[in-house]
Amino acid sequence: MPIESPLHALHVAAGAKFADFAGWSMPLEYTGVVSEHNAVREAVGVFDVSHLGTLMVRGPLDVLNTVLTNDLGRLADGEAQYTLCLNEAGGVVDDLIAYRISDREFLLIPNAANCAEVAERLGRSGLSVSDVTREIAIIAVQGPASDELISGLGLPELEYMSFGTAEVAGARCTVCRTGYTGERGVEILAPIDDAAAVWEAVVAAGAVPCGLGARDTLRTEMGYPLHGHELLPDVPARWSSVSWAVSTDKGEFVGRPAYTSTEPLEKVVGLRVTERGIPRPEMVVVAGDQEVGVTTSGTFSPTLKVGIALARVSRDVSVGDAVQIMVRGRPVAAEVIKLPFVPARVRG
Repeated sequence: MPIESPLHALHVAAGAKFADFAGWSMPLEYTGVVSEHNAVREAVGVFDVSHLGTLMVRGPLDVLNTVLTNDLGRLADGEAQYTLCLNEAGGVVDDLIAYRISDREFLLIPNAANCAEVAERLGRSGLSVSDVTREIAIIAVQGPASDELISGLGLPELEYMSFGTAEVAGARCTVCRTGYTGERGVEILAPIDDAAAVWEAVVAAGAVPCGLGARDTLRTEMGYPLHGHELLPDVPARWSSVSWAVSTDKGEFVGRPAYTSTEPLEKVVGLRVTERGIPRPEMVVVAGDQEVGVTTSGTFSPTLKVGIALARVSRDVSVGDAVQIMVRGRPVAAEVIKLPFVPARVRG
């Protein structure tokens, strides 16, 4: 049986349609992906992302730095960063957000499907790891109108990629200025017994309930990678255009030798369709009469009102190049664009 979110009953009452996400039954949509997507781009939406992993990690910062790619030493207490966990071959075990509570205590948010392996690798390094995924609900409030909503709930103003504690609907929560939509917003980590009250308070304040279908179209417009699509354990991280999340000058970390010795033969780019057609993952990309790559994510962009895709292509492919995506056996014209497809507004 799929695991149900602590908010499952509220989603059922709101008429949500459900889908399986890494063994969790989570809302895919309520009123429709496009309307929910537009609510986040134009106003404010709220997502239940309680299927994400939640790991409390204790031990020396220097040890944790050998398991993750980014440099935790650059963070002050109360700050967060995007980072990767690599395997020995340089492939991506997972991408995650690391929150620094102190130099010996961290909160990590891995993807649901990879939480157990990340925890195992952390424990193998000698760190103390507690999986508290089933004790915490994660509620993401995202959109240009989120600041007003957050202020109305009495939450503190936070800088991007920082976090603190606050009372929401009578519950003591961790509030993080993070998200996966490219819009301003926060992610609220609430104790499961208080999660329903927090969700209802956010909805009552004006947030539109949104499913994970809209979350995916929003992240695709931003060019944000998704593990299992742009990031894979058997594809070198250096081929996935995430070098900004890797600090090779901090010292050794798992996967560093493979990462630094691997010459990238491929990269991830954005493709904007220039005629009728909606790309999906695993469609061949062609330039002239030559196959140059494959789509990793693809969807209709509600913001741009055209088909868009992320694709892993040959390093020789450049921004501005004309290509074709083989959509159900039919070549559909597209242009290679510099990501993101729409401007990020996470900072204002």
